[in-house]
Amino acid sequence: MTTKPRREAAVKRPISITAVVDAVGALAAGNMHGHLYMYDTNKSGGSTGFGTEELQTKARRGDQILWNCLALECEAYVAIDDIIIDRDVCEPVRKVYPGTDVAYWTGTVKKDAGPITYQIKFKLGTRDEPITTTLSSSLVG
Repeated sequence: MTTKPRREAAVKRPISITAVVDAVGALAAGNMHGHLYMYDTNKSGGSTGFGTEELQTKARRGDQILWNCLALECEAYVAIDDIIIDRDVCEPVRKVYPGTDVAYWTGTVKKDAGPITYQIKFKLGTRDEPITTTLSSSLVG
């Protein structure tokens, strides 16, 4: 009788949160309301609010979160300038893919907690000041 080698513990994949930004609409309005569509990769884990500004991402202690953004219009510039969240729960850090200028933000959930809301500051087009989301997405335990 042969035995199969023990499978090593599966590597946990990060939860990727993508913000799709209608930069032209947000710049014209001067705010993000109605011009932001949030998604994550944890729908099967219980996340809700897909396609809205109030995405509720199901995340637990130890989960790695990866935030990135896309422009709805391919010629528009969008970037995340900051993520405002309780640093006791998650401390996002800006990183850049090696060999590129493509940035993303990542952080590890430090503890389980009730809904922890966060806001994102976006740089859009040639505007000097970032625009902050008016509604909040959240991490829910």
